Amino acid sequence: MEVSRDHPRYRSLATRERLAQLNRAGIVSTTGLIAHGRGEAFDYLLGERTTPDALLAERVAVAYLLEARNPVISVNGNVAALCPEEVIALSEAIPAKIEVNLFHRTEGRMEKVIRHMEEAGAKKVLGRNPDAELDGIASDRAHCTQEGIFSADVVLVPLEDGDRAEALVRAGKIVIAIDLNPLSRTARAATVSIVDEVTRALPNMIGFVRDLREDISRRRRLISSYDNRANLRKTIKSICSYLQTAE
Repeated sequence: MEVSRDHPRYRSLATRERLAQLNRAGIVSTTGLIAHGRGEAFDYLLGERTTPDALLAERVAVAYLLEARNPVISVNGNVAALCPEEVIALSEAIPAKIEVNLFHRTEGRMEKVIRHMEEAGAKKVLGRNPDAELDGIASDRAHCTQEGIFSADVVLVPLEDGDRAEALVRAGKIVIAIDLNPLSRTARAATVSIVDEVTRALPNMIGFVRDLREDISRRRRLISSYDNRANLRKTIKSICSYLQTAE
């Protein structure tokens, strides 16, 4: 389906069409399509914009990634479909490792998603040969690599499911989530919850890397002063305020 650029919902329709195409290619799962629709509904409640609270969380997230010993970006099918180039750019800017981790995991689908990231320009993508397992996850998302997620101290998990976010926190990791639902288990469990659409959040974060790379004291001030629960409460208030003023 060709989406006209003159359509008032062009960006949304083009994104849906891309996800549907990559679903047919075996990269995005059918339930991933449902998850995207749920996230888009929450984005409407935010006014389809990056709020000041999200910008703060994005800055803090970058501060954590730059301070990390072994930062890892976890990629699922939807992330690979929506923003592979942005994931790669952020991973190179930090630098951070990329590891593919799927809920609906088969060897064939893992290969397709990893190859998709490689074709987008990723030089090294972990996940083909998992050699470690996280405790407390009742799905194939427990499988990971020792080099990547298992030994990571900071993990960025865009579009995550709650049980793995909670398991990563229990494992002692700093968890950065990108999740449009501020009430989700993922957002509530994470160390830093970015309530923003992933294709807006990642470019912002890439820009913040340039701002914070050489400013260690500012990074540490951002981390020490940040309160994730308080920021989530502000986000919910932003949604309420937007609903009251929306016409």
